[in-house]
Amino acid sequence: MIAPPVRVALIEDNQVFREALELLLGLRAGIDVVASAEDARKVVELCREHSPDVVVMDYRLPGLDGVQATKALRAACPEVAVVCLTASANLREIDALYAAGAAACLSKDEHLDDLVAGIRKAAGRSPDAAHG
Repeated sequence: MIAPPVRVALIEDNQVFREALELLLGLRAGIDVVASAEDARKVVELCREHSPDVVVMDYRLPGLDGVQATKALRAACPEVAVVCLTASANLREIDALYAAGAAACLSKDEHLDDLVAGIRKAAGRSPDAAHG
């Protein structure tokens, strides 16, 4: 039996990066990007509307940082896993993300295969499933 695709929502304020990531993830078998937004203040509404399995979210966003947004999302939608992306979070910030309930914190310069594996793992799927 083939598992349904992992439903992903993207939260990233850099439009070019967000659109590129949405395109690249959308090309992967077993990943379905269901929503994207530039603002973490929309994350709870977005999750209630689109029911993603995983939210891939930038750590540094206007309005709310990754820790605040992760806490809000996990409180409102505890079934949704959070994968944070960062270019520059320090160890204290990363520890705070995990304490807030993030499933993973990955560098923005990770290889796409590693990001996809992190998303699959956060969704409780085999990282090697449905390569493509």
